[in-house]
Amino acid sequence: MSRSRTCELCGAALTARPHGGRPARYCSNACRQRALRQRSAREDSRRPQPSASLAASPATSTAASSVAQGLVLPRALDSFVGRRQELSRLRTLLRTSRLLTLTGAGGVGKTRLALEFAKGLTRRDGRADLVELDSLHDAALLAQSVAAALAVGERAGRSGVDVLVRAIGDTSRLLILDNCEHLAEPCARLTATLLSRCPRLRILATSREALRVPGEIVFRVGELSLPPADAGDDPVDLLRADAVRLFVERAASCAPGFTLRRGNGPTVAEICRRLDGLTLAIELAARRAGTLPLSDILAGLDDQLSQLSLLTDGNRTGPRRHSELAAAIDWSHRLLDPAEQAVFRRLAVLVGGFDTAAAKTVCAGDGIAPPQILRILCALEAKSLIVRLPGDTQPARFRQLGAIRVYAMERLLASGELDVTRQRALEWLNGLADRVGDEVFADQAGGPLTVERDNLAAALACTTGRDGASHVRLTLELARVHYQQEQPSAARTLLTGPLREADGRALGGAVPALAARVACQQADLAQALRLGEQAVDLERTRNDPAGLANALDARAAAWLCRGEFAAAVVDLRECLDVVAALGKPHDTAWCTHHLAWALLQAGEEREADALMSRCLPLLREHAPWRRAAAALHTAGAVRLALGHLERAEALFAEVLRIVPEASFHALYPVEGLALVAAESGDMQRALRLYEASALARRRLDTEPEAPWRRRLEHTATRARTRLSAAERDAAVDGGRRLHGDRLVAYALRERSGDHRTTADAVPVVDDRSTLTGREFMVAELVAEGLTNRQIGDRLGLSIRTVATHLDKVRDKLGMRSRTQIALWVAARPKDGRTSLR
Repeated sequence: MSRSRTCELCGAALTARPHGGRPARYCSNACRQRALRQRSAREDSRRPQPSASLAASPATSTAASSVAQGLVLPRALDSFVGRRQELSRLRTLLRTSRLLTLTGAGGVGKTRLALEFAKGLTRRDGRADLVELDSLHDAALLAQSVAAALAVGERAGRSGVDVLVRAIGDTSRLLILDNCEHLAEPCARLTATLLSRCPRLRILATSREALRVPGEIVFRVGELSLPPADAGDDPVDLLRADAVRLFVERAASCAPGFTLRRGNGPTVAEICRRLDGLTLAIELAARRAGTLPLSDILAGLDDQLSQLSLLTDGNRTGPRRHSELAAAIDWSHRLLDPAEQAVFRRLAVLVGGFDTAAAKTVCAGDGIAPPQILRILCALEAKSLIVRLPGDTQPARFRQLGAIRVYAMERLLASGELDVTRQRALEWLNGLADRVGDEVFADQAGGPLTVERDNLAAALACTTGRDGASHVRLTLELARVHYQQEQPSAARTLLTGPLREADGRALGGAVPALAARVACQQADLAQALRLGEQAVDLERTRNDPAGLANALDARAAAWLCRGEFAAAVVDLRECLDVVAALGKPHDTAWCTHHLAWALLQAGEEREADALMSRCLPLLREHAPWRRAAAALHTAGAVRLALGHLERAEALFAEVLRIVPEASFHALYPVEGLALVAAESGDMQRALRLYEASALARRRLDTEPEAPWRRRLEHTATRARTRLSAAERDAAVDGGRRLHGDRLVAYALRERSGDHRTTADAVPVVDDRSTLTGREFMVAELVAEGLTNRQIGDRLGLSIRTVATHLDKVRDKLGMRSRTQIALWVAARPKDGRTSLR
């Protein structure tokens, strides 16, 4: 007997499936849910009621609580990984707001986070109901669909919203509206009405854009945490990142026995980074671990043509957008208007991110005016198709997540706009290069192209063999960025071609001058001097004073690295004369500072001090922090050489206050303060600061210039000989435990939070406090309030094994209660690298 072509619940006509298959029984998920509830209610009515003693027993208290609460949610069949801080934040927000909207890119995990949050509700929070809206496309049926999902039937004289208001009334209830983006406006009207008429109702919505209802709090669900680039291959360190933990758990479910170890850890971490921590993408990639080696998965992600096809084959039971990443992105793309779709696909060529000015240059045209771009960017960001980069950079920068950019590039290719869009990007980058060309010392200046490294690389890949002059110019700019970011090998490789090609000579001495500086970074001193001389010779044949000044400065840098200070002074005096004639006070001040440093190395401290007195005020007040820090350091070194110890210490401390703590630039003032301490007779402080800086330099793989290094090593040797064995050991041990803000606070003789800055105040962290990856997971689950049985269910362990892990956690942390462990987890920094080593 064939099935009816109408919905078995409401009688609505059913649309035949285009590809055949089993006939549908219901017209929507709402009817399917309502039918399921009706069947469950009939089955419950047939079951015998438990006795009073059984209902009150501890063994049934949890089930009784769930029935009383009315929690009507699907049960997840796999584990929930990470998001502990997000869950805590959601609990706080829903205590103070009645409408909370989870927004984020498709596949970031909004639905799962909402369900996991609802699972943690208690009886006093009231009933929780899930309403899935992805299959609903008729906005007029929204209220009826919500009512059907809540098993609320129509009554005489009442329908739609009135039925919902009557059913909810003043009861405590949480309504989860899942996937509202395609019905944003009707969902906004419905939530506003329900919240105004149902005083104890709370609504948790998931959407790729905000509903924009008064009183709404928008909670952006970000990507999963990723391991830092320098995390290494230690599984314990890598497993602190939620993205890695998710990959490992999902891979283990498809490839039993899969574990994270030193051999595969870096590859797993890189896969997670390539996928930007996007939850769905990581789950889909992990499912390939059962059939593909990790190296092949990573190679597939590198190939943009195959990346989206690799990220398919998710679970069969969920919506299609949860089984294919392309489907999830396509869902969002279909909701855009034509202008938004055009800008969305054109942004794909800006692989390194973009600001509003870049987007206007690259994406405007063909009916889209530049003034429209800002509004469209805001719309794309609101719909989670672009994300704003973290930080307070001005202007604000955005980017497309990797998988979303691959999809956008496919759309751009299909539209036939790829070549013209790439040409606009090339013109934009050349315009930025024109602005750099006004700098005398462009190699050291930074500038608008510093943040465009990836966009430069992408443009170069498309200009090879097309436009020789433009290609060489952008190659020089990209090499400058690599040089400024302490990546000399990459810079040297880029400069190899322009150094031997005629197009490179068209730029005068700019290419060999930069190559000379790069060779200095690599300690290739003979090559540095040869290239510096080539740059000067080329510029002396041209009528370009700025180019000659830059070449002289580069050759002087080579002389300095070789220890030939007198020759460096000669070049820098000529350089200063040339720059002064250009009438550029900032460049004159910078060159004056270079001459003062060379004079200091040559033993001419008094002339160096006079020069610094002339240039330091301007550089301190108006130069970028890198130049200001370098000038202050030189001034401090000059005062130190003159024996003005208090002034030298003040200058080094000023440097330490303006440089980023994590930068290698912060090590120079620390070392300067070590020299000041030694000259002041405080050998323990000097050795402690020296050891802390030396350890940090080894960790960052950086070395100071040879003259500075030799002076530091001589001072450290002198300090060791003047201290007793016990004092020396205490200073060395204390220095090795100084890092981060504690090192800065000690160097500045200040307090930092709860850390005292005396040597004895540096806490000793016992090696026993290192937790294994599994112990760390147990500690986090304890902090979430789970029992040993629940932890075992989550991790697939027996209760006895969980208890053993918990005993080890207590012993290593020196804690006895679960509350103490929870507080310890809560106090950890976000990346966990301070508390766990």
